[in-house]
Amino acid sequence: MTERLRRKSVEQSIADTDEPGTRLRKDLTWWDLTVFGVSVVVGAGIFTVTASTAANITGPAISVSFLLAAVTCGLAALCYAEFASTVPVAGSAYTFSYATFGEFIAWIIGWDLILEFAVGAAVVAKGWSSYLGTVFGFSGGVVAVGPLDFDWGALLIVGTVAALLALGTKLSSHFSLVITAIKVSVVLLVVIVGAFYIKMANYTPFIPPTESGESAGSGVDQSVFSLLTGAAGSHYGIYGLLAGASIVFFAFIGFDVVATTAEETRNPQRDVARGILASLAIVTVLYVAVSVVLSGMASYVDMKEAGGGHPNLATAFELNGVDWAAKVISIGALAGLTTVVMVLMLGLSRVLFAMSRDGLLPRSLARTGSRGTPVRITVIVAVLVALAASLFPVNRLEEMVNVGTLFAFVLVSAGVIVLRRSRPDLERGFRVPWVPLLPIASIVACLWLMLNLTALTWIRFIAWMALGVLIYLAYGRRHSLLGQRQALDGKI
Repeated sequence: MTERLRRKSVEQSIADTDEPGTRLRKDLTWWDLTVFGVSVVVGAGIFTVTASTAANITGPAISVSFLLAAVTCGLAALCYAEFASTVPVAGSAYTFSYATFGEFIAWIIGWDLILEFAVGAAVVAKGWSSYLGTVFGFSGGVVAVGPLDFDWGALLIVGTVAALLALGTKLSSHFSLVITAIKVSVVLLVVIVGAFYIKMANYTPFIPPTESGESAGSGVDQSVFSLLTGAAGSHYGIYGLLAGASIVFFAFIGFDVVATTAEETRNPQRDVARGILASLAIVTVLYVAVSVVLSGMASYVDMKEAGGGHPNLATAFELNGVDWAAKVISIGALAGLTTVVMVLMLGLSRVLFAMSRDGLLPRSLARTGSRGTPVRITVIVAVLVALAASLFPVNRLEEMVNVGTLFAFVLVSAGVIVLRRSRPDLERGFRVPWVPLLPIASIVACLWLMLNLTALTWIRFIAWMALGVLIYLAYGRRHSLLGQRQALDGKI
């Protein structure tokens, strides 16, 4: 057996969770998982991406873009639910891939998840810092340090949530519950109050005519699908609607984080599926409602002009003179982004924990503290995310997060088909219906959204994955715990 085809059995994956010194504490219920899911999903997307995408890419058709993204996430969520109930081990898609496709693909997907969670946390931390300035009336938490702009606001939020995560996952869940209640209340405020300012004229044209030119998405800034079909651009029109679905997909990022906490769940065979599906259902209803209200409150043209090309939810209320609501929304966004940063960092630390426990990264990192949390990895994650968020400009990285997540969804969906055939004997707390048709539909939907991301995003993604392959060949392949076990057994 070559290094690429090493497969870690489901039984071995589960057995490794009881290894002394690397054991995670089982504290979470399905309600805790739902809170985690809603807390990370209701955040950056609904407060920022919704308005900017409607103004610049889709127009009033933003609600259709959300529905397309929601259907794709729903298909993938069913596949995640089956895997997480069958292999209740930290690491999410990384662990699932190890049991189905082998070590090399598992490393690739783990490296991909690092991109998703790390870049996502850095992007949201920057957004949190800017909202901090809005709420307290200054120009954001940024100061000049020599040639660099140091974002102390981003550093503040990353340090705070890292401390909470190190103190225990259950404490983090309780904190998330309080903050999530606040931001869901703000979202409901947007829907209820905003509904009184809807003007039907703002829904026309529902799908604006396609724009062309350098400022309207062309060249490497154009979606791959529109490039392949020879379209002039991917802003507005049908191409804009499709590109919008690929962008607002960022608003759903996070429900897969629930799967990374399977090992810390009391009854993972039952509760992980409930947590994933419940959180996705809640946020889909909220997102579609907000997008319909937002499009009716102000025309996409006015939104684009008023927001300087980067409007947010508060912009629509400001255009209608409802300044008090705009202030409340900014406070809600600040609270919302707090839990998004926390849960993304939780997901990142659990993926790194699983990879370290398998020896693909230094095993010394997979040590848990007295509270049953991987403190060393949490500290490293905090440092890396803080450096990225506080020192480097973050532009257009939402799409980088999206392409990485969609790639993970493709492998998880394919893995369901493979594991059903290779291990039909396994106990499954949740079973995806209509296999293989539903997983295939999930794969097609994810690939379709990936094609509607920009060519530049694909170039960056390929470069990141190439770096990951080099690291695996230089370190992970030689230090793999599974490889060492098989060598002792005389299998390679």
